[in-house]
Amino acid sequence: MTTIEQLYSIYKEYPSVQTDTRKLQPGDIFFALKGPSFDGNQFAQHALDAGAAYAVVNDSTYVTGNRTLLVDDALIALQRLAKFHRKQFTIPFIAITGSNGKTTTKELIYTVLAKRYTTYTTQGNLNNHIGVPLTILSVRPDAEIAVIEMGANHQKEIEGYCDYTMPTHGLITNCGKAHLEGFGGVEGVRKGKGELFDYLRAHDGTALIMNDYDYLTEMSKGIHVVFKYGTSKGDIVGTSIRSEPFLEVAVKGNEVLSLVETKLVGDYNLPNVLAAIAVGKFFNVDDADIKNAIEAYNPSNSRSQLIRIDDNEIILDAYNANPSSMKAAIENFAKLAATDKVLMLGAMAELGIESIEEHKGIVNLIGKYQWKDVVLVGGDFEKLTHPYHYFKNSIAAKEWLAAQDFHHTTLLVKGSRSVGMEKVLS
Repeated sequence: MTTIEQLYSIYKEYPSVQTDTRKLQPGDIFFALKGPSFDGNQFAQHALDAGAAYAVVNDSTYVTGNRTLLVDDALIALQRLAKFHRKQFTIPFIAITGSNGKTTTKELIYTVLAKRYTTYTTQGNLNNHIGVPLTILSVRPDAEIAVIEMGANHQKEIEGYCDYTMPTHGLITNCGKAHLEGFGGVEGVRKGKGELFDYLRAHDGTALIMNDYDYLTEMSKGIHVVFKYGTSKGDIVGTSIRSEPFLEVAVKGNEVLSLVETKLVGDYNLPNVLAAIAVGKFFNVDDADIKNAIEAYNPSNSRSQLIRIDDNEIILDAYNANPSSMKAAIENFAKLAATDKVLMLGAMAELGIESIEEHKGIVNLIGKYQWKDVVLVGGDFEKLTHPYHYFKNSIAAKEWLAAQDFHHTTLLVKGSRSVGMEKVLS
């Protein structure tokens, strides 16, 4: 049986880890993970034939030579290897979690810190029990700061990530109505996300909090250092100057940051921008570099993107959706000066017994405003009575959109990842 120490010795020689043979590069160490519907052990030999330096398996049947390393559990071995690697560093490890905005916040913070430090961060949204250890193992010896995104849909998940991430600093973007089924309600969300602050509290860490949210103030009590940002009070105070077409932010008492012109749509991104400014200031990044980094950041991957097609404008925010983010997006869209506005909304996932009621709340909110048209797609929208267009999937919604002759129209396209609302524009 291969020990973690032996595995780490091999990793130092081949410091690139992969769990998907489709993404494998020569020289990678392949971890054969096993799930309810797949067994990575079956691909171990294929990985070796494709150029993997080693394959880590947890079934002796698949040991074919000295390049196959046997462990009790490949996933646990991956996580323990990540923890062993993490212990080699004394640099700041910043953990970010929250119900909404964590990936955008992570990207903004990374761009700011990278102006001064050699910074490593989560790629895309690899923020789960596989992605977090892979991110840690991607941190190279030259690192000065690491930024780790943590997603979670049930309690004790963040606690597990903290065990091998060992964060020195932490930021919870917010605690909203997301993954209610797994967390067991909003209080469960706060308890689950708060596991990050529990770790910081127990290990003399530092928390950065949005001071507007009283619950974050309460959750951060007892933490060694708390750095606050907000719209009225805090170590960093900033406000939205305008949000159309893009968000513009001003930081109080700071000449350089008196106007930060982002490429983000909607003032609901204000806390994300303020978080990046706060982290930059906390780590002594130059004000001009903070401003330049945020202004240069272009959102991607269907997050708060403004897309122009012919004479129409589309706000594509279809990477994720929950009642909190959906409400913010609709209300922001309603405030836009555009006259012809079309809503195309996909259903929200993982809401459990509250799903029908939460979808009903969104339908009621839609009814408070005037729209050119409204399209609802999939999920529990089908179970409600409403006067709007309904389609079972995004492909049907795409066909509807293609049949329209919209001109000078502004559209909001939003929904949970599982609905795939970005396909409406493909």
